[in-house]
Amino acid sequence: MSAPPPNFPPTSLPAASSRKQRLTVVQILPALNSGGVERGTLEVASELVRRGHRSIVIAAPGRLAKELTQAGSQYVPWPVGKKSPLTFKWIGPLRRLLIGEKADILHARSRVPAWVAYLAWRSLPAKHRPRFITTVHALYSVSAYSGIMMRGEKLIAVSKTVHQYILDNYPRVDPADIELIYRGIDPLEFPYGHHPEPEWIKQWHQEFPQLRHKRPLLTLPARLTRRKGHRDFLKMLAQLHQQGIEAHGVIVGGEDPKRRAYAQQVRQDVIDLNLTNHVTFTGDRSDVRDIYAMSDIVYCLSNPAESFGRTVVEALTIGTPVIGYDLGGVGETLSELLPNGRVPTGDIQALTDRTMRFLDHRPHVLPNTIFTREAMLDHTLALYKDMAAENRNS
Repeated sequence: MSAPPPNFPPTSLPAASSRKQRLTVVQILPALNSGGVERGTLEVASELVRRGHRSIVIAAPGRLAKELTQAGSQYVPWPVGKKSPLTFKWIGPLRRLLIGEKADILHARSRVPAWVAYLAWRSLPAKHRPRFITTVHALYSVSAYSGIMMRGEKLIAVSKTVHQYILDNYPRVDPADIELIYRGIDPLEFPYGHHPEPEWIKQWHQEFPQLRHKRPLLTLPARLTRRKGHRDFLKMLAQLHQQGIEAHGVIVGGEDPKRRAYAQQVRQDVIDLNLTNHVTFTGDRSDVRDIYAMSDIVYCLSNPAESFGRTVVEALTIGTPVIGYDLGGVGETLSELLPNGRVPTGDIQALTDRTMRFLDHRPHVLPNTIFTREAMLDHTLALYKDMAAENRNS
């Protein structure tokens, strides 16, 4: 049975905001757990509220729900991300919500929610339709299922890599309908030149005493899944040891319960390469900023390509050098912020040589002025306003 649309309490507004200028934006995504999609949703939602607009977010419950509502958004806890025919029962409730709340913008950020959003939106009379936007966050497998992300009236591409992916694989998309909006990092969250607090360092060494006197520290922030390049990282580490450089590898990321065989393979590699005393697995961490700052070099060795090099940008934003494969979004972000950090994909010797060069002469990392949260939010909200204005003026 379909759930009725929620009754939202009225929102107090700044006196300067008129009803005509004020936007009601509905974002829809699978759930409010950790991840780049979720973080971007919360950032946009918070900025909407800060600027006097109305933010509604539809997603299954998760640990970020409290943060969302505390920032002033209205939260609709519908499980719209399950890959099941039953998920389509939310089309009707969403349709009623869009009408009842007089939504200006409907913004879909993932494939299953995008199907629900599109079918609800398409069924509305034209005069009641909000503008429909999708964000292409990933290089999805090319299929009719993934093609729903190309149905937006505007498509946000999170990198030039994604922009080109859309053009290459979905020729029916009008290039004029694609908006390039890079993901952004908050320089207050990742301040340039950051140093961990003494208390954090003390706790870090208590938790990982084997790291107390280890140098250099080489860090791979990546959950234990095959595409993230852990085995290449370990091969490079072994080559460094053969050159007499006793670097210590730090792998930051949890195990995927569905890919435990791969995680075991990585741990076996540590043994086979005689690196047992030279690699630390930290599991999932929320203090990556401090770990980046403690590291001599951070790595991003994803293959196949990532849509955007977020860990690359985070580490570079605080000033820590990064080495990564010159592929997709990782190569793209490195080319802007630290071109010498790029190495050919899968070339372990080049990876080792570049590491040795960086350890001999630490490169200077320029401040990140390109991939910023402020730019992302300004561009996104400007797009919302322009599209809503077109609707009102039509």
